[in-house]
Amino acid sequence: MDRDDIPPGMTAQPLSRRAALRHGAATTLAAARLLAPALFVGCSTGIPPRQQTVSVGLLHSQTGTTAVGGRSLRDIEMHAFERINAAGGILGRRVEISAPNPRSRSELRVAKARQMLDRGAVAVFGCWTSGARKSVLPLFEEYKRLLLYAVQYEGNESSPYCVYGGMTPNQQILPLLDWLTGAAGGEKKRIFLVGSDYVFPRTANFITKKYLKEKGLVPVGEEYVPLGDRNFSAVVKKIREAPADCVINTVNGDSNIGLFAALAEAGIEPAWLPVISTSIAEDELRSLLPEQVVGHYAASCYFQSLDTDANRQWVKGFQNEFGYDRVTGDPLEPAWCLVHLWQQAVEKAGTFETEAVRQAFREGLEFAGPGGRVRLDPKTQHTTKYFRLGQIRPDRQFHIVHQSRGPIEPDPYPQIAFPGWSCDWTQDGVVRGAEVDIDGDV
Repeated sequence: MDRDDIPPGMTAQPLSRRAALRHGAATTLAAARLLAPALFVGCSTGIPPRQQTVSVGLLHSQTGTTAVGGRSLRDIEMHAFERINAAGGILGRRVEISAPNPRSRSELRVAKARQMLDRGAVAVFGCWTSGARKSVLPLFEEYKRLLLYAVQYEGNESSPYCVYGGMTPNQQILPLLDWLTGAAGGEKKRIFLVGSDYVFPRTANFITKKYLKEKGLVPVGEEYVPLGDRNFSAVVKKIREAPADCVINTVNGDSNIGLFAALAEAGIEPAWLPVISTSIAEDELRSLLPEQVVGHYAASCYFQSLDTDANRQWVKGFQNEFGYDRVTGDPLEPAWCLVHLWQQAVEKAGTFETEAVRQAFREGLEFAGPGGRVRLDPKTQHTTKYFRLGQIRPDRQFHIVHQSRGPIEPDPYPQIAFPGWSCDWTQDGVVRGAEVDIDGDV
């Protein structure tokens, strides 16, 4: 890890008191051996040889507009690898983590990714936005190494060198629309779309418009703001004038602070105009005022409030390590699952070599995650997901109001939006249909 990339409060090679004493003892014995070699003839220091290592990268911003989620993804992945190392590592090797800070800046993100790959990282877990993922993915295809991406995204993409652990639109957006337009969701018909201005919100909303058209509905408004912008006064005015009976929110990062402040200032109440967010989890709620968000909703695959023993144990382990004020959420749970699915694939392959690991994906790997069992689909290199809808509580947690009956299979190319497109990496890869203009007419 570069010195200027070491996260605050951390060192490149942290040593416990016991490890420091052992390190000091080894240095003393080594010096004594040089001074009096005869004394050690036929003797051993009793110190085991240093375990072989393998390098893995984490590419998450710890500063800038996407730092709220980036810091937590870094922490949960480090936590997973620390536990793996404590159990003996992978294929007998201790995992060494490199975790540079791209600072939410595209040019730094690409540079840091290349640096890790040049230094021998066998895989990298990283990125928050789809723009970030797309900016570095050509590097991974060039180096033929795996990028493992844990955040929900817009679909319409498949790469042999990316494993997608987050929700696809058919696992998040479409179930949300079914609930929202059905009896349980109040049979909403005047839906307003608001998002950050980049590829995920625009593609997700394109799919939304296609799906609503099948139901005989058209959104009453669609607005975008630059990523990081907090000025939503004009957008909220349009929401009120539409008038909308609900809002689907694909705003990302700390821009949500501005959105919910503007909604509250305009007197909008969730009882009559609920906001359903696709990119808000427990971490984001820590920076939002409860009085501005309580009663609104989020669509996700996992919530910390999930009432299972496995989840409670996982949350407890994370908080024991990082503090009881810390929270879990989506995409921390998918990130945890991705680390262990990759570990399984490496161990089945018997090597860290990328093509052998991808071959191991074909066995349909499964992992019992905190949010339930997930399976890595070998055809798409995406994972199965539960759909869960949570209503925000005053304690900055979620009350789960709806859950799918079981895990939903991933489909990066829902036919309602991308007819003729499909993906099967066990066969010929991506089958291309007609080109689709997400900014064109629906």
